[in-house]
Amino acid sequence: MSEPKPREFWTEAFAVQGSITPIVVADVIAIGILAALAVLLVHYVEGRTGFDLRLEVAPWEIAGAALSLLLILRTNAGYDRWWEARKLWGGIVNQSRNLAIDALAYGPADEGWRREFVSWIGAFPHVVRSSLRGEPPLGIAMLIGEADAQRVAAAAHMPSCVALKLADLLRSACDRQQLGDYAFLQLNRERALLIDHVGACERILKTPLPLAYSIKIRRYIAMFLLLLPFALLNRLHSDWIVPPLCMLVAYPLFSLDQMGIELQNPFSKTNLSHLPLEEISATIERNVMGLLKERIMDTSI
Repeated sequence: MSEPKPREFWTEAFAVQGSITPIVVADVIAIGILAALAVLLVHYVEGRTGFDLRLEVAPWEIAGAALSLLLILRTNAGYDRWWEARKLWGGIVNQSRNLAIDALAYGPADEGWRREFVSWIGAFPHVVRSSLRGEPPLGIAMLIGEADAQRVAAAAHMPSCVALKLADLLRSACDRQQLGDYAFLQLNRERALLIDHVGACERILKTPLPLAYSIKIRRYIAMFLLLLPFALLNRLHSDWIVPPLCMLVAYPLFSLDQMGIELQNPFSKTNLSHLPLEEISATIERNVMGLLKERIMDTSI
């Protein structure tokens, strides 16, 4: 993976690509329009009945602090999911390399077996990525052949299908007495850990943050912003400053709320700041196939 390039402060402050702003801008504008309608309502009621709809601002100061804390907790919960997913994929990287190293060091000297085994390891991260995204496993036919690629794509659980093939190759090496007991146990352990990492990723994917938690926070945000104009009218000298000020308050609140949503699924390409699974998968393939190439060159000398 390429190292992220440093960006200047103002370049990043006004960046649109990768920003939450395009997603929340419509909601922010809607709050501005509703605030303007609230100002008109206050003036209309006062003109007709003399009744004052303005509210004291003190409760909003306390509610704003509580709301900010809730949004920060939700954002942190989303980031924890994102970071856990990244650590799990780091584990897939390490286990794939270890499995390839052990297979080349302790496995059969048969070049055909080595090539097939390492090729299936190289295909594994691509299959896991496709499984987590609900996509067909593209690009693995060049590693394992068209027929096996179609068989994997038709499997009920594609990563398990690849892991089963790796297990079959280990068993065949044992049956030919080309793999010792210790080496078999070590290789099988590395293979099993790959599936453990996949299961943990699926837990993150299939267990989003509780819906009731999201509903309560968004309901709290809506109540806070819809009533905020009536509180600001009691504090500001110019009533028409209220709509832009409400928009200014709404922008960070909507942004933090949306960030919590975006971070819930770190695997989806449609979410901002999703994990670079294509690059990680390509790195694993390149690493293990490079190990195979080096070992073949060593044995041919």
